Amino acid sequence: MSNPVIKQIPNTLTTLRLLSAAPISLMILSENYQAVLWIAFFAGITDALDGWLARKLDCMSRYGAVVDPLSDKALLFGAYISFVVVGLIPWWIGLVVITRDIIIVSGALAYHSLIGRYDMAPSIWGKVSTQVQIVFALMLLVHQVYPVFPQISFLIGILLLVLLAFGSCGHYVFIWGSKALVAFRDADTEANNL
Repeated sequence: MSNPVIKQIPNTLTTLRLLSAAPISLMILSENYQAVLWIAFFAGITDALDGWLARKLDCMSRYGAVVDPLSDKALLFGAYISFVVVGLIPWWIGLVVITRDIIIVSGALAYHSLIGRYDMAPSIWGKVSTQVQIVFALMLLVHQVYPVFPQISFLIGILLLVLLAFGSCGHYVFIWGSKALVAFRDADTEANNL
């Protein structure tokens, strides 16, 4: 398909998901969990559709590659801060989630500014960590409307969330730190050969 309007659908869905971060946070802060579930459901559908459509319509874009993970980060960042504010989770859990994302985004920005462009390719550990954060957030939200989860499920969720946050963050720092060192060494070698 070569219709430029059709090819913008995946990016539009990604942008809508990014824009849904503010209403989700506001609804959590006002403890309107039923509405949050509907908006989160919409965000989840756009998350599933945007990548699939981009591949199906052959319109993968740099915008989508950058904004898609940023949308996830904005949603999770806002949700976890709001969970802390309304007392659904202890402050330190929010701090773990937020610090992980700050380290990853800061590292990406530092790499981009010091070395140059790079491919936004999330690691398997990063993907699993993000999925656990999403599932845990959805469990919290669903439980506020329909209290169906036993307490042990939240304890297991917290344990997985924290372990994967530290593990995935460490993995990103190691991988991209190694790439940065190689790039600096190559630049030094090239400069010395001039």
